[in-house]
Amino acid sequence: MKRTHLPLNGLRVLDAAARHLSFTRAADELAVTPAAVGQQIRALEDMLGVVLFRRTPKGLELTPETEAGLEALRSGFLEFEEAVRAMQAGQTSKSLTIAAPRDFTAKWLNPRLARYAAGDAELRFAMVAADEPLDFTEANLDLAIWLTDGPGEHEGLRLGEAVFVTVEAPNGGPQHKIHWPGGPAEDGAAIMRVADAGLAIEAAANGFGHASVPLLLAEKDLVDGRVRQVGDTQEVSRGYWLIAPLPQWRQKKVKALVEALVAE
Repeated sequence: MKRTHLPLNGLRVLDAAARHLSFTRAADELAVTPAAVGQQIRALEDMLGVVLFRRTPKGLELTPETEAGLEALRSGFLEFEEAVRAMQAGQTSKSLTIAAPRDFTAKWLNPRLARYAAGDAELRFAMVAADEPLDFTEANLDLAIWLTDGPGEHEGLRLGEAVFVTVEAPNGGPQHKIHWPGGPAEDGAAIMRVADAGLAIEAAANGFGHASVPLLLAEKDLVDGRVRQVGDTQEVSRGYWLIAPLPQWRQKKVKALVEALVAE
């Protein structure tokens, strides 16, 4: 069944004017001019084909037609307000579903989520392991972190600099190369091929050779002395990005998490 178009602005003006029995006081409540209230009422009368108010020496009076519909109108506005509160409930929720590569979650994200959660006992996280972009709606995601060259059609912020470093075992090691799917293009035989940059760092730490990986992922291992850097950092086009469609990006819980992660 086709729904009738509801003139919601006009109905809201009608409600205010009926409560105050004054266009001037209704205008004050709605932060508009009395003339604008009058225009809305006249437009509503034209649409409905009824007279809504009568002017008398004592002021405005409701017509029987207005009185007949006023209770249902106000009940409807209460239902609208309840619907808005229900839709906003997700924004006040403390549950976040986050997609990120498995190695990034293990080496960078998990410690920071733990520190963030320590300040709010109501926070809950659902982690989705994903190296490639997913459909946000289908996967029911609030936020994603991917190694990419930008947020594409979505909103996003980059974490740190887009640079790679080459790492090896603390005491050095063979010149063999360790390759992973997101790493630099292969330019020679590799002693080992692994699934992700995290495993490449582990292979380097265990003396298999050199691995070129995102600095963001290798920072803690470098600081802890599990690996050492070989040569200079390499600027690249891809970095780790926090990404979400605009509706998710605007959520209070997502904005708060993004601010916390970027601050780290």
